[in-house]
Amino acid sequence: MEKGLIIGQIVVSLLLMASILLQNRGAGLSATFGGDFGGYYTKRGFEKFLFWSSIILGALFVGISAVIFYITSHGV
Repeated sequence: MEKGLIIGQIVVSLLLMASILLQNRGAGLSATFGGDFGGYYTKRGFEKFLFWSSIILGALFVGISAVIFYITSHGV
């Protein structure tokens, strides 16, 4: 069981890294030359999916870490 949790945590961490790295921040070279919009806009489509998936994956990562900590500290 513990081995499965560790493998699950590795998979979740890789997915979390990918979802964070795929998000667009709008801080490319266009911002250097005055092309930055700078305003608020709503996330739509794939950008919204990446935003919510990174939140869910982050919560899963913390939850799995807490379960692994509990199992290893109590010797279950």
